[in-house]
Amino acid sequence: MKQKSPSKIKGYLRLMRPANIITSVADVAAGITLSGFFQQLSEGNRVPLQPVLALMISTIGLYGGGVVFNDVFDARLDGVERPERPIPSGLVSIGEAALLGSLLLLAGMAAAWIVNPLTGFISIGISLAALVYDKWGKHHSLLGPLNMGLCRGLNLLLGMEITAHAPGTGWLMALIPVIYIGAITTISRGEVHGGKKEPLYLAALLYGLVIGSILYFAAARGTIPFTLLFLLFFAWMIFQPLAKAIREPAGRNIGKAVRGGVIALIIMDASWAAAVGSVPAAVGIILLLPISLWLAGLFAVT
Repeated sequence: MKQKSPSKIKGYLRLMRPANIITSVADVAAGITLSGFFQQLSEGNRVPLQPVLALMISTIGLYGGGVVFNDVFDARLDGVERPERPIPSGLVSIGEAALLGSLLLLAGMAAAWIVNPLTGFISIGISLAALVYDKWGKHHSLLGPLNMGLCRGLNLLLGMEITAHAPGTGWLMALIPVIYIGAITTISRGEVHGGKKEPLYLAALLYGLVIGSILYFAAARGTIPFTLLFLLFFAWMIFQPLAKAIREPAGRNIGKAVRGGVIALIIMDASWAAAVGSVPAAVGIILLLPISLWLAGLFAVT
């Protein structure tokens, strides 16, 4: 059997966006924390690791498969705008990429069904939302950001439904990632050729709404001081590159704003855990940040 060359394997990894996958793991970890699943630890009970690991594997497959298909559907356009990517450069064929994406999505759905039927159905929803975005959604100025945000909102719910009976406010919490990713997607439209300032100002407004929502959630639980530590870090991570892009909306600056926004998802997820009052979970999630940053230095985020 012919072995894959190191360059081919690297091409597969580039298609999967490893740094972004870490952020999806953080989403699920935050969702599990919001569900109260880890609260059993503070009560002295034994927490089963199998469903936690299964959902981590699930989100890796679902996110990885989704971004692989993004490059599959964009192969012709990337041949003009981003010829260095794995498919247009010839490193990975469209058939190989489609097979990889399919296997990742199937693995993600299978792992979710191991946990319970509700997480299984959510995984199907994530897969469909990702494929719709890859093929059609990203071409629509309004529906595209909402479509991409839906993928992240469902990813948070994937973790929240680990117990199959998340709190009634779970769906409201899942709207926050929808808003946040909608903002990043709006910014990203000017990543290649540069853009206008208006979408960047809108993104800043949406960022503020996200921070305010998490603060409101923390205030209801009396955890503002601890949560504020994470939110200040989060605000710096997203607003610093965004401010530079607003001053000069060139493609390179917009790209940095998008990259900062994507990586900062980990800090936002840690902020959710802090708002719940789970110090171990918040610290555990934030420790994913250096891993994601390291991978971002090796593989493209966008």
